[in-house]
Amino acid sequence: MRIRRARRAALAVTALSLALSLAACGQNSEGGSKDESKGEEKSTVGIAMPTKSSERWIADGANMVAQFEKLGYRTDLQYGEDDVAQQVSQIENMITKGVDVLVIAAIDGRALTDVLQQAADRDIKVISYDRLILGTENVDYYASFDNERVGVLQATYLIDKLGLKDGGKGPFSVELFAGSADDNNTRYFFDGAWKTLKPYIDAKRLVVRSGQTKLEQITTLRWDGGTAQRRMDDLLTKSYGSRRVDAVLSPYDGISIGILSALKSDGYGTPAKPYPLVTGQDAEVASVKSIIAGQQTQTVYKDTRALAKQAVQMADAVLNDRKPEVNDEKTYDNEVKVVPAYLLDPVSVDKSNYKSVLVDSGYLKASDLT
Repeated sequence: MRIRRARRAALAVTALSLALSLAACGQNSEGGSKDESKGEEKSTVGIAMPTKSSERWIADGANMVAQFEKLGYRTDLQYGEDDVAQQVSQIENMITKGVDVLVIAAIDGRALTDVLQQAADRDIKVISYDRLILGTENVDYYASFDNERVGVLQATYLIDKLGLKDGGKGPFSVELFAGSADDNNTRYFFDGAWKTLKPYIDAKRLVVRSGQTKLEQITTLRWDGGTAQRRMDDLLTKSYGSRRVDAVLSPYDGISIGILSALKSDGYGTPAKPYPLVTGQDAEVASVKSIIAGQQTQTVYKDTRALAKQAVQMADAVLNDRKPEVNDEKTYDNEVKVVPAYLLDPVSVDKSNYKSVLVDSGYLKASDLT
């Protein structure tokens, strides 16, 4: 804790004598800067989230702020709005202001090497949130979901609903979408889905008529629904004509909405031409409504409340000189080091179980879905 106080003193030379006098008085286990009005020790947590355009990131940020403040910490929550330079600048400002720990959901997992060196130089620990930060030794812990399992759940859902395990011969046509190429999670989602679908593709019971099966062919920059819609329009025009697409592997609800818009424009969504199976992720309100309406078929629920809680517990442990709880110390190699991780379990959701999984748990309100 004295290291952390010394760092703050270095950032504020005019307050050096005060900082030294406080250090001489000793500190409790919470650490951080002293609130003179209340006589309490408090630390500041910098929280960098990627965008407000997705409701899940708004929820993540709000959940962490509430939980950190409940423990007595100050917070500095910033949204980068999918602008990499803006997020880097926000993190630099947090470091300059003297935050004690950083929780970062990176827009571009490879763009933070320099700014995280600045954090390391000031003994600021870094928790990578949901998206693994790549190419730097200066990331200490990782809190996320079992991301490969997400892809497995999405692909398994398609296989089950097409009846491939029960003798459904097909061939059924499927198209593949992936997330943003600069998000490390994209690879894990796709790897899980691909290894699940590949045996059926190899057996020609599933056919990707576009021929686009490599990850670099199917990524969607910034997970953008409009980009996905344009690609789906192009796939339908060039690869289908009068043929029907039976299933679309979509990694995220926002992408799914764009895909469905393209399908609707092509005449899908009628009794004569029903929508194909369309997966998703994050259980966003618009997509759950779409599932209820019989449009999107499935989503993967990741309880962001639990993820926020895990990140808060990690940060609290770091700030109190304890080792955070982890359950995976082998999987998540960021190309410089294997980052100790805590992974939570995702859950597949469709029309049959959305009430019990999402509403009964309090994650969504029934009124949100009407």
